[in-house]
Amino acid sequence: SVQPKEFGGGSVQAGGSLNLTCAASVYRYCSYDMTWYRQAPGKEREFVSSIDSDGKIRYADSVKGRFTISQDNDKIAVYLQMNNLKPEDTGMYYCKFEEDCDSTWETFWGQGTQVIVSS
Repeated sequence: SVQPKEFGGGSVQAGGSLNLTCAASVYRYCSYDMTWYRQAPGKEREFVSSIDSDGKIRYADSVKGRFTISQDNDKIAVYLQMNNLKPEDTGMYYCKFEEDCDSTWETFWGQGTQVIVSS
């Protein structure tokens, strides 16, 4: 089973950087869209960035120019390099793998990794 797991969260001061990793056991014959979300305390989960199986990348406006999404060559991990962090970036960061195996779709979520940015 594909079970994404996030790594790399932590506590930093504003202006600092963190690099998040999400790794999963994937099937070579399937394709995957990978997405990062975050959820601040008391708020709804929100989209941060995504990279689809064709390599198309999207960012939320709030992180453009500061965050960079990438994946490894084997497409079993997705990374989120976060620079110039702001207190409003604080939250639990989740990754989501959307699996397409012969046109059958399934979604897998990680457990999250905490990011705390202090001013």
